Amino acid sequence: MPRELLSYILVVIMAGALSLFLCLFTQLKIKDAPGAKPYILVTLLSSIFTFSYAFELSSTSLEQIIFWLRVEYLALPFIPVFLLLMCIEYVGHRINKVWKYALFIIPFINDLHHFYYKSMGLRSDSPFPIIKLVGGPWFYVHSLFLFLCVMLSIIILLKQVKKSSFRFRMQISMMVAGLIIPILADYYYINGLSSYGIDLGPVSMSITFIFHGAALLTFQMFNVAPIARETVFESMKEGVIVLNQQGLIVDYNHGMRKVIPMLDEHSIGKSITSVLNGNHHLREIIDLKQDSDFNCSLNGNMVHYHIGFSPVFNKSNLPIGQIITFADVTERVLMLEKLKQLASLDGLTQILNRTFFIKKSEMIFDLLSLEGGSVSVIMFDIDHFKNVNDTFGHEAGDAVITLVANTAKEHIREGDLLGRYGGEEFIICLPNTALPSAYELADIIREKVSENIALVNEEKISVTCSFGVTHALIEAGDRVHSIKTSMRRADQALYAAKKNGRNCVQIIA
Repeated sequence: MPRELLSYILVVIMAGALSLFLCLFTQLKIKDAPGAKPYILVTLLSSIFTFSYAFELSSTSLEQIIFWLRVEYLALPFIPVFLLLMCIEYVGHRINKVWKYALFIIPFINDLHHFYYKSMGLRSDSPFPIIKLVGGPWFYVHSLFLFLCVMLSIIILLKQVKKSSFRFRMQISMMVAGLIIPILADYYYINGLSSYGIDLGPVSMSITFIFHGAALLTFQMFNVAPIARETVFESMKEGVIVLNQQGLIVDYNHGMRKVIPMLDEHSIGKSITSVLNGNHHLREIIDLKQDSDFNCSLNGNMVHYHIGFSPVFNKSNLPIGQIITFADVTERVLMLEKLKQLASLDGLTQILNRTFFIKKSEMIFDLLSLEGGSVSVIMFDIDHFKNVNDTFGHEAGDAVITLVANTAKEHIREGDLLGRYGGEEFIICLPNTALPSAYELADIIREKVSENIALVNEEKISVTCSFGVTHALIEAGDRVHSIKTSMRRADQALYAAKKNGRNCVQIIA
């Protein structure tokens, strides 16, 4: 066998092996991905066609050549159809079943060789047996059909370029480059420009699948959402990241860049744990694979997310990956906090209501019972408040209550608790405050209240308040003291202040 022919046969065999490898790889790894099934079939048919052509080139008689030529044409006519279907599925489109079946009419008719070639014989200008084919009418029909399928595939892909990300544009470029190569090879073969009339089609198709294989292996072709869905995917408010079964990043949308700024096109194919290496809290949440809440700071603002995990199954109901969504629930969290705050505040004075004051105070007493410390409690009310309501009306009464509450609010520290205990009665809890300091605070508030004047309907109203103060020294482990016992003692001191003529402060230690 001439060395030149042997070299070409080896190239053809390598090309067929490559097509078969890509067929098996796709079948084993990503058979349920968009466009994968037509890709499996087209690479299988290409390998059949390519290996058959290798046998044709190694044949020594016209009969052997014609036999392998017929085997080739069991596969060749269907290749452009599956290429077209692959591209249609890849961009997320669906084709009507009637049209899909109609695409196979010409390939089936192509198997009738007496319509395809006028004559078959061996070339006289070749040093080795090469068949010389004279095309019949159906040869040109097939050539036009192949050209239209390939061109339509290219157009379908190129229409997606503008609305695609860098990753998809690279895939499209690879696929389009691969589709152009068979057209050039057919041009050389049909116009008799190839050496000794050797068909360049088998090798050209394998070069095509080298490009498609590069997209498959390097850019995760078929292992991401279809291009046509990308507009929806990218416009989602939620951040979405898609992982395969091995925890490798398959895809993500723009919203995820807010949560994980280090994400870029190079993150595709990397493990999520390596990308999140600097964010241990988020990494732990994703490792647990349980719905959870997550907070992070963006541009100086605290943003609240709810992380949801959704498994992805194939048609056999086997898990092939998971979708992780990051829903921004900041507005809802802030609304709940606002509602919680409203539920804890007195509607008129905007200080703590009785229920929430007692709840918060109990927390202070519980902490002091563990660590030890002191606490003072002040209870006070407005002197002769009923006279204010009877003389000036309830509007005036509300104004006086608000005035007293605001005066007390201005003089307490951060961490002190001020609450409205009843109608005109107030209470203050002062953690880590000695009795003399509590007495001094009560007397300051008493003095300021007496100096302030409420103006209601041009009426000037002034009031005074009576105060009862108590104090508790709590040792670590002491569970005897509570806010309720301190409130009772403070109330007794308040009663003593009223009995002493009002507008004064009384102490019960």
